[in-house]
Amino acid sequence: MSPALDSLQGKTALVTGGSRGIGRAIALALGRRGASVAVHYNAAAEAAFEVVGQIEAAGGRAWAVQADLADPSAAERLANAVRTALPDRTGEDGLDILVNNAGVGLRARLPDVTPEGFDRVLQVNLKTPFFLIQHCLPFLRDGGRIINISSMGTRAAYPEMSVYAPAKAGLEALTLLLASDLGARGITVNAVLPGATATDLNQRARDPELSRAIAQTIALGRVGQPEDIADIVAFLALHEGRWVTGQSIDATGGQRL
Repeated sequence: MSPALDSLQGKTALVTGGSRGIGRAIALALGRRGASVAVHYNAAAEAAFEVVGQIEAAGGRAWAVQADLADPSAAERLANAVRTALPDRTGEDGLDILVNNAGVGLRARLPDVTPEGFDRVLQVNLKTPFFLIQHCLPFLRDGGRIINISSMGTRAAYPEMSVYAPAKAGLEALTLLLASDLGARGITVNAVLPGATATDLNQRARDPELSRAIAQTIALGRVGQPEDIADIVAFLALHEGRWVTGQSIDATGGQRL
């Protein structure tokens, strides 16, 4: 019997930045739907292994893989590590779902940006995802999914995102051209754009008073939760998302419409 349409049984996934926040929720959502998940982390090893444990406790398969995505060589090393581990971890030799979620922020207006800060944000948010896709393509199976996590900062002006927003805009441009380039292989490529989401990296969205103020700018009347974003990513990964590609999907609850 073939898996249900709303199942990822038999699929393999790599989620970067999967140890915390939105990435954690994505890894759990894919694992809950049956995917075998490589949970990438940089420094938060304990948190990554906790995500792995939760997926396994629910009957799924997962493993943790470390890489510092600020290192220019990390994309190739991470891809090679996942490719090498796949047969033993999953019994498969191909990847089906790549989620480029990991990112770093820099709250600074243009006059305050240093070359070092600029390079780090561009490396983690654009250059590493670019080359991770490049190195994963040889073992990303036909019919696969590439899902890039961007930001609503590409459609609304936040002057303190003077580096972060252009980096994410580049990721969205990459999403569009890859959707065209990889369509012949049945691979869909999409970007998801979260707004204010309550994670440990967005303390303002977690603060009760500040989050109420932010909620007044959101049509649905509250800040986002990581699971709100994860369920959109899961839809794109599922069979049901097969006819969506080349899209930058607003996932803000209607923030600053």
